[in-house]
Amino acid sequence: MPHYLIQVAYNDQAWQALIRNPVDRIEAVRPAVENLGGKLQEGWFAFGDYDIVCIAEMPDNVAAAAIAIAFAGGGACKSVKTTPLMSTAEAVEALKKASRAGYRAATA
Repeated sequence: MPHYLIQVAYNDQAWQALIRNPVDRIEAVRPAVENLGGKLQEGWFAFGDYDIVCIAEMPDNVAAAAIAIAFAGGGACKSVKTTPLMSTAEAVEALKKASRAGYRAATA
C-alpha cells in the first residue's frame, strides 16, 4: 500500500479546545484513516509549521485525498499537507527511468 506523509497545523480554536480537554489526536483520527482502508503507522506532535506529523498507508491517492479533505473540512486545521512517499527501491527505479526519458534541459 502506498505511504503518505500527512502534516496538519491547528487553528487557534483547535488549540483552545485541546488545552481545555487534552486528548491524543493521533488515536482520535486512527478510525477515520482505517474507515478509508488505510493504516496510521505512526504520528507525532511537532514544533514548527505543522503541529501533527503522521505516516499513513492508504490504498490509493483517492483515499489519501479523502482523509486530507476530511481533516481540512473538519474546521480545526488551518493547513493540511499530504505528500506521497516512495521507497528507496521505487526512487532508484524512477532514476533509471529518468535516465531513459530523453529529456534535454533548455540551455542559455
